[in-house]
Amino acid sequence: MTMLDFTPSRPLTLGVELELMILNRRDYNLTRGSDDLLSLLDRKQHGFDIKPEITQGMIEIATAVHETPDTLLDELQAIRQCLVTAAEKLNLGLAGGGSHPFQHWDDQRIYPKERYRLVSELYGYLAKQFTVYGQHIHVGCPNGDWAVRLTRHLARFMPHFVALSASSPFYQGVDTAFQSSRLTSINAFPLSGTMPPVENWGAFNDYFGQMQSLGIVASIKDFYWDIRPKPEYGTVEIRICDTPLTIDTAAMLAAYAQMLAHHFFASDAPFPDERLALTYNYNRFQACRFGYDGVVVIPDGAGQTLLLEDLLATLGQVQESADTLGLAHWHKRLRDRALKRRTDSHDLRDIYRETGSLSEVVRRQSQLWMYASDTPGATMLS
Repeated sequence: MTMLDFTPSRPLTLGVELELMILNRRDYNLTRGSDDLLSLLDRKQHGFDIKPEITQGMIEIATAVHETPDTLLDELQAIRQCLVTAAEKLNLGLAGGGSHPFQHWDDQRIYPKERYRLVSELYGYLAKQFTVYGQHIHVGCPNGDWAVRLTRHLARFMPHFVALSASSPFYQGVDTAFQSSRLTSINAFPLSGTMPPVENWGAFNDYFGQMQSLGIVASIKDFYWDIRPKPEYGTVEIRICDTPLTIDTAAMLAAYAQMLAHHFFASDAPFPDERLALTYNYNRFQACRFGYDGVVVIPDGAGQTLLLEDLLATLGQVQESADTLGLAHWHKRLRDRALKRRTDSHDLRDIYRETGSLSEVVRRQSQLWMYASDTPGATMLS
């Protein structure tokens, strides 16, 4: 049985991964452009972490470790400039968003990498349907016990991250009526959901060892949980977010994770109410379907409330942490975004109502991710 060693990292440090669409510039469908894009990028010593994803219409970028969301955003801007320069030479588009509005899964091709081949062999057509796009946020932890503790605390707030990042209203050419349809693709995997309510790193290792001995998992990567410890990085990894339409929003989501983590690191709060397990899937569905207007159940017995009200109340609770960390400006952006009660999905639907063209929706997504300024309230380009 393999024992997982947790690599300590500096508490509250941040890293972000973003999965991006690769598009042709004719009708803005996905194109198998990852090899060409990576080949061109490899000709220069850019120093960034840019790699393929499971299908060839995707690419993933990852930041280094950062102390603040501000320096993280600086790196994301630099990575974007590097990518845009290469994409323009190849006449390719790049875009955020949690799902491509009209691609068909059977047109996709698995990237020729051993792990992706094994995933395809195991999961069949689900591997190609996994052509959806997410943001992962890593928060540094000093040890495995803290990682387990933080994972369990943050699970309560996953619906907030869904609403703040929701950008996948369309799928396979259809308006899904969801704010975030992406997570329905992940739900199909047998090891999706959440970590079991273990008490510490030793108990987590026991659980992992049992799953490994049964032949169900080989590594942490086999857990498609919304949030999980990442022992080799020394982090907790939030995996529930859609890739937002702008990198400014990506940095804002990381800032929210850092505020919440600081709040829990600074307190001796007990583990969340055991009823969290009863409410988790319901609250997650409400966030995916309705965004800020979802009705969530507070697991400590406080009853039901609008997701928006729960988010605003939580922002009030983490105000002190935001001030301590020097994140007051990010806190204001989060609050302002919530009070507008609009997700990225609302903007995408507005474009479709205006133009009647999903190709135009994706064109504007691409223009926004590649060229929009990273300022609060950046709007869809005409």
